Amino acid sequence: MKFRDGMWLTNENYSVQYAEEVYSATSRDNKAVTLLCPARKIFSRGDTLNLSTISIDIEAEFDGVISLEVTHLAGARRIGPDFDLFPHGRPEHKAEVTKGEKVTTISSGALSASVSSDAHTFDIKFHATDGSKTLTSLLNRSVGFAYSPALSTPKQVEDLSNHKHYIFTQTELSVGESIHGLGERFGAWNKIGQNVEVWNEDGGTSSEQAYKNISFWMSSRGYGVFIDTPDKIDLEIGSERCCRLQTAVESQRLKWYIIYGPTPKDVLTKYAILTGKPGKLPAWSYGLWLSTSFTTSYDEATVHHFVERMSASRIPVEVFHFDCFWLRAFHWCDFIWDPEFFPDAQGQMQRLKAAGLVSKVSVWTNPYVGQSSPVFKHAAEKGYLLKKTNGDVWQWDLWQTGMGIVDFTNPAACEWYVGCLNQLFDMGVDCIKTDFGERIPTRNVQWFDQSVDPGRMHNWYAFLYNKLVCEALQTRYGADQAVLFARTACAGTQRFPLQWGGDCESTPAALAESVRGGLSLGLAAFASWSNDIGGFEGNPRPWIYKRWVAFGLLCTHSRLHGSNSYRVPWLVDDSSAEPENCTDVLRHWVRFKRALMPYLYAQAVESFANGWPTSVRAVALEFPDDPTAWLLDREFMVGSQILAAPVFDEDGSSEVYLPPGRWFSFWDGKEVQGGRWLREKYGFCECPLFVREGSVIVLGQAEGEGGFGYDWLNAGGVVRLYGTKEGDKAALVDAKGDDKGVLEVGKDGEVGGLEKFGGDWKVEKFG
Repeated sequence: MKFRDGMWLTNENYSVQYAEEVYSATSRDNKAVTLLCPARKIFSRGDTLNLSTISIDIEAEFDGVISLEVTHLAGARRIGPDFDLFPHGRPEHKAEVTKGEKVTTISSGALSASVSSDAHTFDIKFHATDGSKTLTSLLNRSVGFAYSPALSTPKQVEDLSNHKHYIFTQTELSVGESIHGLGERFGAWNKIGQNVEVWNEDGGTSSEQAYKNISFWMSSRGYGVFIDTPDKIDLEIGSERCCRLQTAVESQRLKWYIIYGPTPKDVLTKYAILTGKPGKLPAWSYGLWLSTSFTTSYDEATVHHFVERMSASRIPVEVFHFDCFWLRAFHWCDFIWDPEFFPDAQGQMQRLKAAGLVSKVSVWTNPYVGQSSPVFKHAAEKGYLLKKTNGDVWQWDLWQTGMGIVDFTNPAACEWYVGCLNQLFDMGVDCIKTDFGERIPTRNVQWFDQSVDPGRMHNWYAFLYNKLVCEALQTRYGADQAVLFARTACAGTQRFPLQWGGDCESTPAALAESVRGGLSLGLAAFASWSNDIGGFEGNPRPWIYKRWVAFGLLCTHSRLHGSNSYRVPWLVDDSSAEPENCTDVLRHWVRFKRALMPYLYAQAVESFANGWPTSVRAVALEFPDDPTAWLLDREFMVGSQILAAPVFDEDGSSEVYLPPGRWFSFWDGKEVQGGRWLREKYGFCECPLFVREGSVIVLGQAEGEGGFGYDWLNAGGVVRLYGTKEGDKAALVDAKGDDKGVLEVGKDGEVGGLEKFGGDWKVEKFG
C-alpha cells in the first residue's frame, strides 16, 4: 500500500498526514512515555488550531522488549479479538524513564528508546541500552495516517462510511539490512523490496499468498518486530521508500513490539514469551506418516495393502492418515465414515494396530459442513454456524456445496465440535489433520460473539480452530501427546503443533518453495514443521521423489501425501529393482532418521523451551555474524550442530555454503574448512550433510522394536565426536523428553557420562 507517489508527491488516492514533531512527552509510572505529535510544526498558539494530532505511547514491556502504539482518534472502540499474549506469564522487569535536556529515554533492560527533545523535530531511536548498537529509528514523516479516497474537504470525516482510515509507521532500514519471516512464505526469503499482506489465504506454495501469516518479522541486525493485531496488515518492505519498512493497518490504532536479542535466537525466545512457546510433541510423531492421498480411490483393502507392503519392505509406518474421502462426498466435514468404503472403520483401525502395521491413525477434518449432510441442518438449527447480518447462515459453493463455517465463538458450537472429535477418538483415531480455515469471510457476517470484529476474525480463526482441536486431543491423550497436522496459522498457534506446508507441486522449484516456507515459519517460534513429500499436485518423477524423501526425513515430521496419485514408493518408479530405487531410498532415509532420534529429539526439547525451529532452522540463527548466512534459502540447520541441504538437480549436483570453521561430512567424517561454497554430486542415499566442529552426536539404532518412540538410551548405538575439545557436550533426553543428563568431553579427550546408557555403545572420533 503506497501512500506516496515517489519521494516528493502524495498518491492521488490518499490524503496523508504525518506526525511532524514531538510537542510534548509525558512520563507514566517510570516505565512509559506518551508523545503528543501534531500534524504540523507548532511555531505559535494559532498553529495548534484546526489540525490533527497523533498520540504515541512507548512502554517498557520486559527485558529487551518495548511496545509502541500509535493512535489517531482515541475514541474509536477497541474491538476484539486480540492475540493471547504472555500465555505462560509476564516476566518481571526493571524499567526506567530518564528525561534530559536533549532526549527522553525509556529503558527496558537491554533495549532503550530515545526521543529527541530538539524543537520541531520528530526523531525516535531504538538502540541497545549500553549504546553498542542502533537498531532502527522513526524519523521525519515516518508516523501518520491516511484517508482513502482522498478528502476534498476536512468535513468529509464526519461520515467515513465511504472512506477508509489507515494508520502507519515507517521504521528505518540500515544499509545491508535484511528482513525475514512474516509466516510461512514461499517467495524470496529476504523480504526487502516486497509488498507483503498479512492475511491468510488458500493460495498454494507458488504464490505470494500464505496459509500461515504471522505478524512478526526479524531483522539481520538482531531485532524483531511483532505487530499486535490480527487485522489485515500491509507492509512495504523497502518497496515504497527503499530505506524504510512501512507497516499499515485500516484502523485508528497500530501497536507493535520491538524485540532486541541481541542474537536472533534470543529474539525468538522473547517473542515466544510474548505469544507462546511451541507445543511439545511426542517422539513417535517423528516417524513416517503415510497418507491415502486426496482424491485417490481407496478402501480398507487398499490401506491394508499399502501398510502391509511397506512392512514387508522394512519401512515402518508410524502413522497412517485417512484423507478427505474417509467421509462421504458432499458431506465434509460431518465426522461420519463412508459406509460403502469403510463399513467397519473402528475394527479396521484396531486390526491395523494389532498387526503392528501402524502405531497411530490420523484423519482429515476441516471446520466446514456441507449442506448435503443432515449434520448441516442440525448445526444450523442449533446456531453452530457463522451467520450473515440478516440471520441467514453464511454459505457458498466454494470447496463444498452450500457449506457453512463452524462458529467457534459460540461455546455450544465448540462443545458440539469436541463431541464429534471424541467420537473419532473412541473409534481409535489418535491425531487430527486440521485442514483449511483460511477463507473466513469478513463482509456481511455476524459472529455469535457480537463483540468481535469480522475483519480481525479472519486470521484469528486459525487460533480458535487449532486450539480447540489441540485441547481436545490433550484432554483425551495427555498434555504432550496431542498431534495436529494444521495448514493455517496466525501468531500464537505455535502452541498447537504441528503445521505442514500446504499444496505444493511435484517439481524441484516447489521443493525449493517448501524449504523457503519452512525457513520463514521457523522465524516465528514454530519448532515443528512438515511438508508433502514428493509434492502434492502432479506425479513426481522418481528422481524428485527421492530427493524430496531426503528433505522430508530431515524435517521434524515426515509425511508422504499427494493429491490425485499415491505416494507409496513402488508406484512412483513402477517397482524398479535398480540400485537406489524409490523403495530402497525411502527405507534408507527412514532408518537414518530413526538413528538420529537421540540427537533430534534432544534438539527438539531445547527448541520447545526456547521458541526455536528444530529443523529447517535458518543457518543465520546459528551464524548471525556471517553476512552470507542471511542469504541462504536452500539449506538449513537440523538443530544447532548439523547443516543440511536438499539436492535440486537431477544429476545430483549440489551447491552448499559452509560458514567459517571446521566441518565434517556426516557420511565419511572427512574434514572440510568452512567460509566457502562447496560443489559436489550426491547419490540418492546422501545429500549435503555436515556436522560443525565441537559436536557430540548421539546416534541410536536404525532398526528395532518400538518405532520412533523407542528407548534409545538403552538400545545401544554410537556417540560421534567431531573435532571436540574439553567441555564440549550433548544433552541427553529419553523418548518422553525427560532430561537424563549430559555427555561431556573431558581433559583427556574422552567422553564422560556413558554410564547413563544401557546396551552396547561405542565412540567414534573425527578430527
